[in-house]
Amino acid sequence: VQLQASGGGLVQAGGSLRLSCTASGTIFSIAVMAWYRQAPGKQRELVAEITSGGFTNYPDSVKGRFTISRDNAKNTVYLQMNSLKAEDTAVYYCSVQARATFATVTRTYWGQGTQVTVSS
Repeated sequence: VQLQASGGGLVQAGGSLRLSCTASGTIFSIAVMAWYRQAPGKQRELVAEITSGGFTNYPDSVKGRFTISRDNAKNTVYLQMNSLKAEDTAVYYCSVQARATFATVTRTYWGQGTQVTVSS
């Protein structure tokens, strides 16, 4: 399973960005799709996650500003980020909990990361 993320960039505070991440390969099923971020000198943290049934979860730091969604037919997860703040600056990683075809277990896969920079 491979993950390809896109959509990062430079934006002014208060602006918006939309990230996309598509999973490809021999995929049997995808349970949870998520976005994490890691700022310099900080630990990687969860930004948003969505289950196959559409249940979503956000930390308080992004709740009300970020929206995660997924297109199961395209194996794609999106992150709409509005009202961006300087503290949202980080490398954003997509992650899926998926079962590959012919595999017997579900495991976590990571994308390569995309830089989001918010200027104040």
